Amino acid sequence: MQHTVSAKRIHIGSGVFSVINGLLLIVFAVLCLLPFLYVLAASFSQQSELIKHTFIIFPVGFTLKNYTYVLTINPTIPRSLLVSVFVTVTGTVLNLLVTSLMAYPLAHTRMFGYKVIMPLVIFTLVFGGGMIPTYILIMKLGMLNTYWSILLPSCVTAYNLIIFISFFKSIPKELEEASKIDGCNELRTWFQIILPVSKPLLATFTLMFAVGYWNSWFNFVLYISDSTMWPIQVALRQVMATATGMQNDLTDYVPPSDIISYCVIIISTVPILCVYPFLQKYFAKGMMIGSVKG
Repeated sequence: MQHTVSAKRIHIGSGVFSVINGLLLIVFAVLCLLPFLYVLAASFSQQSELIKHTFIIFPVGFTLKNYTYVLTINPTIPRSLLVSVFVTVTGTVLNLLVTSLMAYPLAHTRMFGYKVIMPLVIFTLVFGGGMIPTYILIMKLGMLNTYWSILLPSCVTAYNLIIFISFFKSIPKELEEASKIDGCNELRTWFQIILPVSKPLLATFTLMFAVGYWNSWFNFVLYISDSTMWPIQVALRQVMATATGMQNDLTDYVPPSDIISYCVIIISTVPILCVYPFLQKYFAKGMMIGSVKG
């Protein structure tokens, strides 16, 4: 009888905790979502109507003039969008390919040179060359004003590599042994056996790499002086710096600086948000998998 009462109390306590935890998460989600909804609504609103309201989640005086102004004040924006898409897709694929190719052999401690390579990888977690030596290296390699200056330096990082290694170590060795019995070499095993069972990890890092490349702007300013090669983030930064008060040939409407800021935020955020729903089912599992076994 006492055991039944104790189990009932635990069940009730667990239910109360779940309800409170759910309510707190809902409140936190709403607090995170409301500022974005305000920015989205304000970017489609007329200035005269926006002044009358301190907070909105739906556009007041709906208009597209704000976006027309932002997208036409700088003629390089359409090209910059293509540059961002190209760099994001290419960089993400390259990062996944090179990191997984390097991590797979390092997941086997019997590999020749393992005891030398792994300490060097861990060393880079603590010490780095810094901005000026990196710039000099890129200049000496002739990669200035090329997309290689953006893609190659960040192609592999020690932190991501260690996570990949940890994940590959957690894959049952029987899968590799079975593939070798079937006549697969190491490269074929990696491509046909390891990668297919690594979808949670690959999906998670696809999102991480894509967000990183999409939001990058400093390296472009540092290594690329040709404005036609700049991504959308740098182009929108230029809009923020120079657009206020400027006229153009397509419209005589000039929105205030805060509305320009809202439009810039939406233009730079929404495209990468569209990627998340396709990877969501893998994201939570991919963040945790491989983190237990080192």
